[in-house]
Amino acid sequence: MKKVLREILSTSLYLLGVLCAVYLVIHFVGQRTQVQGSSMEPKLSTEDNLIVDKISYRFHEPERFDIIVFPFQDEKDTYFIKRIIGLPGETVQIDEKGNIMIDGEILEEAYGKEIILNPGRAYEPIELDEDEYFVMGDNRNNSTDSRDPKVGNIKRENIIGRAWLRIWPFDKFGLIKHR
Repeated sequence: MKKVLREILSTSLYLLGVLCAVYLVIHFVGQRTQVQGSSMEPKLSTEDNLIVDKISYRFHEPERFDIIVFPFQDEKDTYFIKRIIGLPGETVQIDEKGNIMIDGEILEEAYGKEIILNPGRAYEPIELDEDEYFVMGDNRNNSTDSRDPKVGNIKRENIIGRAWLRIWPFDKFGLIKHR
């Protein structure tokens, strides 16, 4: 009888340890998310399943062109995935030709799928605070991003993490290259 009780206690402690480890990984290390919509095409597509790295930004700040996940403020349990374009303290503007300007200079990048037709609120210069980021989807003319007042600038504290690994579909499995 003692042996059975000891075995039950041992198994229960083992399962409790596994559950605690899973909880810690999900809340502090990484989480799965699914892409909905075409705003990040061609890099990411609808139904892509990703693992979001939640730990690396504890050791360094987000960088330009990182693909990040953050909550959409208007809908509970809705998360956006976008690319960082503007960094804290910078001024972002999109000119009439569709060029992204950072502190008055054209940003050299090749992530945008097409020429930007609607600069949105970035038609006027947007000054980012010391804890704010300006984000955009790669599919620039089909993306609700920092150009839209509903999204606006993203506060550092609202960044959940960085897209790290595509786990589905299997034929696209692998690390996500940000640059």
